[in-house]
Amino acid sequence: MTEPYVLDLHEVDASGRAVVGGKGAHLGALARIDGIRVPDGFCVTTDAFRRVLEQEPAVEEQLDELSRVRPDDREAIRTLSARIRRTVEGIAVPGDLAEAVVRGLDRFGEGTAFAVRSSATAEDLPTASFAGQQDTYLNVVGAEEVLRQLSRCWASLFTERAVTYRLRNGIDHRAVHMGVVVQQMVFPRAAGVLFTADPVSGHRRTATVEAAFGLGEALVSGLVNPDVFTVRHDEIVDRTIGAKQRAVHPLPDGGTRDVPVDARRQEQPALTDAQVLELVRLGRRIEAHFGCPQDIEWCLADDGPEPGFRIVQSRPVTTLFPVPETDDEDHHVYLSVGHQQMMTDAMRPLGLSMWQLTAMTPMLEAGGRLFVDTTARLTSPAGRTALLEMVGRSDPLTRDALETVLDRKDFLPAQPDAPGEGTDGRPPVGGKRGGGAPAPVETDPAIVKELIGRSQASLAALRRDIRGKTGPELFDFLLEAFDEHKRVLSDPLSIQVIMAGMEATWWLNDKLQEWLGEKNAADTLTLSAPDNITSEMGLALLEVADVVRPHPQVVAFLQGVGDDDTFLEKLAELPGGPEARDAIEAYLDRYGMRCVGEIDITRPRWRERPTALVPALLDNVRNFAPGAARQRFEQGRQEAYRKEQDVLARLRALPDGAEKADETKRMIDRVRTFIGYREYPKYDIISRYFVYKQALLDEAERLVRAGVVAEREDVFYLTFQELHDVVRTQRADEGIVRRRKEAFRSYQALTPPRVLTSDGEALSGAYRRDDVPPGALAGLPVSAGTVEGRARVVHDIADAELEAGDILVTTYTDPSWSPLFVGIAGLVTEVGGLMTHGAVIAREYGLPAVVGVHDATRLVQDGQRIRVHGTDGYVEILG
Repeated sequence: MTEPYVLDLHEVDASGRAVVGGKGAHLGALARIDGIRVPDGFCVTTDAFRRVLEQEPAVEEQLDELSRVRPDDREAIRTLSARIRRTVEGIAVPGDLAEAVVRGLDRFGEGTAFAVRSSATAEDLPTASFAGQQDTYLNVVGAEEVLRQLSRCWASLFTERAVTYRLRNGIDHRAVHMGVVVQQMVFPRAAGVLFTADPVSGHRRTATVEAAFGLGEALVSGLVNPDVFTVRHDEIVDRTIGAKQRAVHPLPDGGTRDVPVDARRQEQPALTDAQVLELVRLGRRIEAHFGCPQDIEWCLADDGPEPGFRIVQSRPVTTLFPVPETDDEDHHVYLSVGHQQMMTDAMRPLGLSMWQLTAMTPMLEAGGRLFVDTTARLTSPAGRTALLEMVGRSDPLTRDALETVLDRKDFLPAQPDAPGEGTDGRPPVGGKRGGGAPAPVETDPAIVKELIGRSQASLAALRRDIRGKTGPELFDFLLEAFDEHKRVLSDPLSIQVIMAGMEATWWLNDKLQEWLGEKNAADTLTLSAPDNITSEMGLALLEVADVVRPHPQVVAFLQGVGDDDTFLEKLAELPGGPEARDAIEAYLDRYGMRCVGEIDITRPRWRERPTALVPALLDNVRNFAPGAARQRFEQGRQEAYRKEQDVLARLRALPDGAEKADETKRMIDRVRTFIGYREYPKYDIISRYFVYKQALLDEAERLVRAGVVAEREDVFYLTFQELHDVVRTQRADEGIVRRRKEAFRSYQALTPPRVLTSDGEALSGAYRRDDVPPGALAGLPVSAGTVEGRARVVHDIADAELEAGDILVTTYTDPSWSPLFVGIAGLVTEVGGLMTHGAVIAREYGLPAVVGVHDATRLVQDGQRIRVHGTDGYVEILG
């Protein structure tokens, strides 16, 4: 066929997405795979779709109106999308186009039934399948009816679901076009779906087959409970035979209907074991061709000249979390870096590569996140014990996920310990250090002052020495700066102090529960500990609020700044404005390098986007009286002192009480001396990152002026090494940037697991507890106390509007969230551990907190009353 609007399937391949849409391109590619049979047919091209829409000017006006609708305005989307569909269905198919379609039908003979299937250009992408958003019509008989369903397929580009998806993902409605596939109908004995990877666990070596009698529509529409077969290594390892009470069958004159299945057949399998295994082998062949796991629609024809399986669709499974690439076929176990760093969002390539270059431990990228390969530690009995103990103290969910993998004895068989290997207590993720257990350090506040002074001197040298560096010279300098970065990070004294504070915390909690029956006593004993740069950051914003509060015009101005990040320039024109501006500027000088998701260097810093701080600042103006910062710090210090006196008095009353009290006093002094410093290395890292970023953005500006890249932020989609090459050669590949942007958007929709295996299995762990009340949400207790209040579900600090007594519920809290902590009554997060930043600052401020609460932001509704049990580790939803 050479018609401009019609192409035979054998004329189409995977490169034809823009011409025939995703489904058509995939079917054309499938038809070329040896041993794969695809029902014969043709494609009506996207040119035909564009031509039809151009005939009706009203479509353009309606698309303009639709583009202005908010993604959450469901009523407007429903109304406008229905109007566009009616308009499109009402456009007459041009005569020459109709003739081309009829000629395509003629070769199949009169009375042939067809499937008429929409095929959008944004469908079946490697990063987004768009499954089920457009329409398919089965058993269509006669040219007139095929043309009518053709128009309905075009109109289905504007279903409510498809429109909402595009609006939420920033996809221009005009950028997506519709092809249509017309295929000879297959009337199968059975049909269903094959996933070449487990769609729930992600396990890449496990295939799942779902099967039902008749047409696959019965399964897709949820009409029946299908048979489900699980296949691994060419063996059926599990099966569930569904009660298939109904089936969809074709009508003689076109269309379909659902009919009851004979009672004797309902619980018979739709496929034999041999057929299941044959189908999975076909699926593996398709998966190998496309290079990724596939969601395959199939049907089984048992009559005609060529009985057997037909493949009617194959699309990427886009919900699976990617697996880190390795150069071997061995089993590996990976731990999520993001769960330890309190940042589980997807990162852009520049951010990923910068963290890899400055970390102390090799890290692998997958799905826009970083992972550490812990296989070697887990195969060593001593290393395994040390890792599980360390991880278990911080995050029981991660430990449970690891133990789930280790319980499968054949996945990671234990190896003998290497000579000299032992339970060295090394941190499991994030690369804080690499040697053995740190030597004891004297409890001396001067040590902390010395460490902070070292960091400040090194940072000052970085700022001085980077000035004037441009081009390749800048990148050579930065590689040297990264070595200094890691030297500071791995300072043995710094590691000793961090471990001393953590170990003292563990000691106090363990011993005081054993001796006094008191849970998490260290939470109160560490209130208002000195030298905690992150808690100081929250209190410092209270002091900025003290400067702003007396000036009503300044407050009113800040309430209306919106997204105007130049507001500081205008502030000085108001009464009290110069003082407010100076206070905010001073705050930004000390903390402006921070932001939500700060380990990703591409995220906008507060200095770059100061409006992000305005909601928290206004909350402080509204909810606190002058002097609240000093008052809160002193109140915490006094409460910690009273707790110390109470604990010591109760210990002295015990047998051997004097000895227990003396040892406890030494540990209290030790934890208060060192626990605050744990936050400083992260502050130092992020301070350095801002210096690196400013230099790299200056370089990006030069690339824009030279016409090498279109926008400054395009460099965020290059790795550090790639950016170095672009600067050196003054050439950039626009295609790489475009593809990386598409991939990043897809990664944002994925939830990273705590643990990931090389088989693709994603494990997030479970709490093995029987002390949680029915209906309550289990989590990890990280800051003692119980509080009841209004839940505020917040996903971005810039959107926070909090009142006194509110409980913050969010996904994670890195240090940038601490300004909100001064104004809340409790904390609930989905991600976190005992020694992660949110937990440390919650204890510092005395906030009852529970972290690691699965799906908290979905299960708790904004505005609900909840009760947080920070001592026992669960959250009750009260209504």
